[in-house]
Amino acid sequence: MKKNLKASTFLAPVPVVMVTCGDEEKSNVITLAWVGTVNSDPPMVSISVRYGRYSYSIIKEKGEFTINLVDASLVEATDRCGVLSGRDGDKFSRAGLTKVPGVAVKAPYIAESPASLECKVVQETDFGSHAVFLAEIVNVIADEKYVGENGSLQLPDGLLVAYANGKYVATGKTLGTYAYTAKKKQ
Repeated sequence: MKKNLKASTFLAPVPVVMVTCGDEEKSNVITLAWVGTVNSDPPMVSISVRYGRYSYSIIKEKGEFTINLVDASLVEATDRCGVLSGRDGDKFSRAGLTKVPGVAVKAPYIAESPASLECKVVQETDFGSHAVFLAEIVNVIADEKYVGENGSLQLPDGLLVAYANGKYVATGKTLGTYAYTAKKKQ
């Protein structure tokens, strides 16, 4: 039997990422799980950031950021960047991350991330506790071992980490692929 619960934000699992922002002079890393794809052409994403976070003012001022995907090797750094404040010091060095200057944006990316999505903000919307930034992905930087022959990103099963109910969880094996049911003989 199912029960009704109080309305909440429990949608799980969701991707956990480290968003980098700023430039060579002032930069930060913020851990986010409220991130999603919103459009294919042009490729666009959304991120939700609390107004009081150090990164909020940097993203608002600069109008760009980079989403760094997280694998198992980055879970400790991801958690550390989620509990430390950039106001208190450089999170890149405190989390043992290598900051690399951006290619298509001034926001840096994290060298250890398997793939980084450079984004330019196109809209900010106020939702009370959080601002939602809609942004166009203008460049993707990926470890060459994850780039397929056709130049597309090919991430192996289980590589990325998700966030569910306060836990960092490993993604699992592939259970199907897009439109696989349409290919089945009926």
